[in-house]
Amino acid sequence: MEALTVDSVLELMRRGGGRVTEPRRLVVSVLIGSEGHRSADEIAEEVHRSRPDVHLSTVYRTLEDLERLGVVEHVHLGHGPATYHLSTKRHAHLVCNGCGTTLEVEDSMFDRLAERILKGYGFRLDHRHFAMSGLCATCRESASRRSPGGTGAAAR
Repeated sequence: MEALTVDSVLELMRRGGGRVTEPRRLVVSVLIGSEGHRSADEIAEEVHRSRPDVHLSTVYRTLEDLERLGVVEHVHLGHGPATYHLSTKRHAHLVCNGCGTTLEVEDSMFDRLAERILKGYGFRLDHRHFAMSGLCATCRESASRRSPGGTGAAAR
């Protein structure tokens, strides 16, 4: 998908049968101006800086429409709320259980796993919808220093 602009996304919404309103324009502007992943509440908070009267339900409906149009994807990055990001860069996620750091990795990283799951179970994996969790190098190193001999389960 090519680089998105507010106007190109609003045109997609129009062609998809959606209305283009000022609150929707603001949601799209926040998404395009954002780096990384944002929850619906974070998006709404930023929209409210300009328009405090915009309801959270409007933000959620706009995000649903944008996801249906393929403009945004939502992902679950651990125990918090779903987050949203533009679909222009396909990637998967690794989340550290220790410090919460999220790493974006190439979408193809899980291709072999997805093939094995499909072949073995007939199940098509959507690995962009969730994050794989574990420990980052820093947290593993820290856990290794805390455990006797550096061989604790957390160090692996």
